[in-house]
Amino acid sequence: MTVAGPLAHAGHGAAGPSWFPLFPVALLAVCYVLAAVRDPRGWDHRRTAAWLVGCALLAVAVGPLAQLPDNPSGHMAQHLLLGMLAPLGLVLAAPVTLLLRIAPPPMRRLVGRPLRARPLHLLAHPFTAALLTTGGLALVLLTPLYAVAERHPVLHHAVHLHYLAAGYLFAWSLAGPDPAPHRPGLAVRVGALLAASAGHAVLAKYLYAQAETLPPGLTDREPEAFRSAAQLMYYGGDLAELLLAVALFATWYHRRIGSRRDAPTTVTGRAPSTPDLGTGTEARPGRTRSGRLP
Repeated sequence: MTVAGPLAHAGHGAAGPSWFPLFPVALLAVCYVLAAVRDPRGWDHRRTAAWLVGCALLAVAVGPLAQLPDNPSGHMAQHLLLGMLAPLGLVLAAPVTLLLRIAPPPMRRLVGRPLRARPLHLLAHPFTAALLTTGGLALVLLTPLYAVAERHPVLHHAVHLHYLAAGYLFAWSLAGPDPAPHRPGLAVRVGALLAASAGHAVLAKYLYAQAETLPPGLTDREPEAFRSAAQLMYYGGDLAELLLAVALFATWYHRRIGSRRDAPTTVTGRAPSTPDLGTGTEARPGRTRSGRLP
């Protein structure tokens, strides 16, 4: 299910160390903290901590790990952070909810419009997101894309960006506390997590067994190094998937208990309908409206 993969670092030695990717990460961290401080109702510090942890993992991935000599295991560790662990921290920080709480009504409507768009509903379906993560990884490892990206830095960074975006989308579709209209029920999300986890495990085992020929197109092949990377992919992915499962059930439980405790009822016993967050007003009953973690 991971979007991690041992993508080689193109131009590693020729271009020299580059710490430029750390600046966007630092900017993300600072902007979130400033937004949290502006929340008039008080933002949960645990969500701020989750965001900062996610940013710290991103910083490690694009900073120190990116400067290591070419080593499949090092690259695998980098992409486990980029594609699985960092996105989970960022998702649990509920950045969209924070933005909706501090933004003026026109901005809330602007943010809410894409949240209600049909293309996003399809893209954010758990099985679609699982296909993007696992399928993207398989595309890199099972085709010459790995070798091509090794020689082209722009493609290399584009694949990294895809890993991060797909990992965020998958974590959000499963366990995100942010608004997600038409999010499927728990059974569908658990099924998507199990399917993606199985696909990730099979891919890791296949890479281990075929390390002499995978990824295709390489001129300098190190089978033992790729076997070590496949092992890290397998066991590191298990840890990340376990954390995602914990977040999934915690978010589901929090919403279930919160809807029973907080949702007002009419004389018929039904909760009245109110506009969604994207309209610039309060959320529907049962949705998370505070900045509190599960």
